[in-house]
Amino acid sequence: MSAPPPPTLAAERTHLAWRRTAIGLVAGGLAASHLLQEFVGLAAWSLAATAAVVAVALAVVSHGRHLADGAVPPGGRLVAASAAGVLLLGIAAVAFVVLHGP
Repeated sequence: MSAPPPPTLAAERTHLAWRRTAIGLVAGGLAASHLLQEFVGLAAWSLAATAAVVAVALAVVSHGRHLADGAVPPGGRLVAASAAGVLLLGIAAVAFVVLHGP
């Protein structure tokens, strides 16, 4: 019989990476809202609110999976939706810069 593998910190590193991603998402949403406020008014702050909601969802799912068994990173629909949203925001940002100039 073989001994169980030694414990590693991979699960904790993954959990901390998702926390860092959530913080970056909130910061990016706030920065984009601040820059877009001049063009679209207070509606730009809905972007920051959406980013905050998605970031909280990512952090909660990551925390729950980290506590569950320490080996399951967040995945599935939440990560796919987050990636699709960030991609759409990136495309919209490029279109905005091209249409309105630097």
